[in-house]
Amino acid sequence: MGESSNARGRFARHVNNVREYDRITGFSKIARRALANNAFDGVLTMIGVLMGNYLGNVRSAGTVIRIGIATAISIGVSGLWGAYLAETAERERELAELERISLTDLGNTKIGRASRVAVIVVSLVDGLSPLVSSLIVLTPFFFAPLIGNILVSYALSLIVGLLALFGLGMFLGYISGRSLIGYGMRTIVAGIVAIAINALLPIEP
Repeated sequence: MGESSNARGRFARHVNNVREYDRITGFSKIARRALANNAFDGVLTMIGVLMGNYLGNVRSAGTVIRIGIATAISIGVSGLWGAYLAETAERERELAELERISLTDLGNTKIGRASRVAVIVVSLVDGLSPLVSSLIVLTPFFFAPLIGNILVSYALSLIVGLLALFGLGMFLGYISGRSLIGYGMRTIVAGIVAIAINALLPIEP
C-alpha cells in the first residue's frame, strides 16, 4: 500500500513538473501544431504512395505494405530528427540569451530542464504523428487476405485517409473554436485534390 502511494506521489510530482515546464516554455502549443501539421503530411503522403502503387499496377498487398511502412518510417525519422535539431538550436539560443542577460548558468535550473523537456516532447510529437497517421491509412492492407480483393483494399485505405483528414480538420476546428465540420471539409478537400492530381498523371506504357 505504501509503495503504491509513493508511486502515485512520484507520478503526481512528474505531472506537476511537466505542467510547470509547459508554463515556462509553452511547448504544448508547439506540439499541438506539430501534431496537426505532421499528421496531415503523413496522411497525404500515404495517399500519394497508395495512388502511385495503384496506378503502377501493384496488386500485391505485401508490396504495398512494405513500401508504405518504409515511407512511414522515413517521414517519421525525418520529423523526429528535423524537429530535434531545429528545436534544440532554438532553445539553446533562447537559453544563451537569458544567460547573457542574467550572467548566470541556467543549464541546471528549472528553466534549463524545461527547455530540454520541450525539445523531447516536440521532437517525439513531430516524429510520431506522421508515422502513426501513415500507418493508420495503410491499415486495410494488413487485412487484405480477409478482404479478398486488393482493389477493395486500395479503396478502403483511401477512404480511411479521407476520414483521417476530416478528423484532423475537426481537431483544428476545435482548437480554433470555429466550425468542426467546416474545418473537416477543408482538410478532406486536400485529400480529394491529391487523389485527383495523382489520377491525372500521365502513365508511361
